[in-house]
Amino acid sequence: MTVDVMTFGCRLNAYESEAIRRKAQAAGLTDTVVVNTCAVTAEAVRQARQAIRKLARERPGARIVVTGCAAQTEPATFAGMREVDRVLGNDEKLRGAAWRDTQRALAANDFGIAAEEKIVVNDIMAAKETAPHLIDGFEGRTRAIVQVQNGCDHRCTFCIIPYGRGPSRSVPMGEVVAQARMLVERGYREVVLTGVDLTSYGENLPGAPRLGALVKSILKHVPELPRLRLSSIDQVEADRDLLDALANSPRLMPHLHLSLQAGDDLILKRMKRRHLRADAMAFCELARRLRPDIVFGADIIAGFPTETEAMFARSLDLVDDCGLTHLHVFPFSPRPGTPAARMPQVARDVVKERARRLRDKGAEALKRHLDREVGARRKVLVETREIGRTEHFTPVRLKGAEEAGAIADVVVAGHDGHRLLAA
Repeated sequence: MTVDVMTFGCRLNAYESEAIRRKAQAAGLTDTVVVNTCAVTAEAVRQARQAIRKLARERPGARIVVTGCAAQTEPATFAGMREVDRVLGNDEKLRGAAWRDTQRALAANDFGIAAEEKIVVNDIMAAKETAPHLIDGFEGRTRAIVQVQNGCDHRCTFCIIPYGRGPSRSVPMGEVVAQARMLVERGYREVVLTGVDLTSYGENLPGAPRLGALVKSILKHVPELPRLRLSSIDQVEADRDLLDALANSPRLMPHLHLSLQAGDDLILKRMKRRHLRADAMAFCELARRLRPDIVFGADIIAGFPTETEAMFARSLDLVDDCGLTHLHVFPFSPRPGTPAARMPQVARDVVKERARRLRDKGAEALKRHLDREVGARRKVLVETREIGRTEHFTPVRLKGAEEAGAIADVVVAGHDGHRLLAA
């Protein structure tokens, strides 16, 4: 074994894990497991700690290095674990020098070191650049993820991520286009643009280009790319070029995952979001008018502090009012250091019950979408020989074996409540 990476959290972490694995191997690390953590909820941190303990039991000879957002925000938590050999911050994890230093430190010490000496975590708020980590492929993946932005300048009251990722910063447009072209040459048929706050793309670059300009540039200069997809966006920041590309570029996939978070205006204000309920509904109406077949996913938090039953009902109603299909439900989890953690909390059993009701609502919405798809002809990106995803990111079970990475033209014969079934 050389270097394995265990990834928690978002698509950006998945992308960075590939860069981590390559940099760690290039630095000469062997028999090492890197745990790339997420800090979005307290549960995510708990799961990472649990996984580390399990790894140590199953692979007693391996070195364990912990990095990612939770390592950045809670380095002492992981350094205090006897199973952990090194803790690297979010800036350090993508620097070859940090991995070379790690290799030397681990090679020089076979008997463990004091917890504070394990920590290599700098001030993430001092980060000014996001380097283009040119990855020429993804093991076991059929779509390629391209990081175009990192960090966040907003301060939503529930969110710890800005303190794990630092300020918003973007990869120059030409370098993104070059990476997309390289991935297409490597055989990838779909590229996903990702970032922490994707729609803030370009604010720190010369001329301040917006996300829409980047999308149009990729579509123009990489004409061989069949499918371009966006990860989660903040709909209030969608610019005119992005909406124009959505309306007029079939190669930009008709699926948007929205950062909605709640459906009640007072809760949105207490979250310090930049939109109100009417703004979310208006955006979905506009996007559907521009691209009638568009499908929306969304993040929604259940049980935010001070949320009453009436306030929660407006989040439930938002699923229908915005025509959402793919829900990502978060039971509210207080994160120490955030304003929301100091607000009056909703009882945990109520939070869990509201999250369940939201998930049930999401299952109903998904079923309606699947019902509407029966009889439709779709182009499916094949992920395994039997499973793929449509343009709308809806999973499909294929009838016959297909080559992974191919785009198959299929007719939808039915569904099983979770995925479509191809004829």
